[in-house]
Amino acid sequence: MSAEDIRLTLNRSAIVVKPKQPFLDWLHAADSTSSDLTLQELVLEPAIYLIPECDTPEEVAAVLHELCEEIFVEQLAGWFNDTTTWPPNRSFDVFCRWFDYQHHSMLIDLCDEPLIREWD
Repeated sequence: MSAEDIRLTLNRSAIVVKPKQPFLDWLHAADSTSSDLTLQELVLEPAIYLIPECDTPEEVAAVLHELCEEIFVEQLAGWFNDTTTWPPNRSFDVFCRWFDYQHHSMLIDLCDEPLIREWD
């Protein structure tokens, strides 16, 4: 492998977000068509969010305090769009009760294609 073959490390961290039982309980109450869905099925395809670079758990917590409502809303909307069913309190504490998250600080781009943003 030559220096030209070394892949780029992205200047981002990632958060993998997986719903927990309170999310599933909300979904079952909000959407009767989801009544057969299990937590094991729900977490099979977790969402991954790119966030600013974080090196410590404290930095991750600080970023999540700022972004948790946006992530919360995206998770809710991804399953049921009726906002009247959404919990009004989407604070960091509630986020932590409704979701597990895992931080990843090393993101390496192995693709040759340029990144394309949805709005590009």
